[in-house]
Amino acid sequence: MQTETFTKALADQTRLRLLVLLVDTPELCVCEFIQALKLSQPKVSRHLAILRTAGILQDRRAGQWIYYRLHQQLPDWCKTALQALRDGSQSEAVFQLDQERLASAERLNTSCNNIA
Repeated sequence: MQTETFTKALADQTRLRLLVLLVDTPELCVCEFIQALKLSQPKVSRHLAILRTAGILQDRRAGQWIYYRLHQQLPDWCKTALQALRDGSQSEAVFQLDQERLASAERLNTSCNNIA
């Protein structure tokens, strides 16, 4: 992973928000990102594709659903940077709301099948 590739991929608030949600979560479905960020599916998918192309995320398909997680071969320095960004974002309202909406969706046991 080149530093420039990594930092360019992070140079957007939507992508930062997506990554912060994944730091402590093994994987999330596109529909969970949509619920947490309150953004449209095309916008979320476009930003996830940028992160996947950069080698930061990897995906898997389960039926019609696509799940994303941090890439298994992401260098330790990238993981450390993402954890620091997560820690630093804790006091910002937009990141707090994302975490709350994701937790709320999980508490409600909302599945991807109920989103479409």
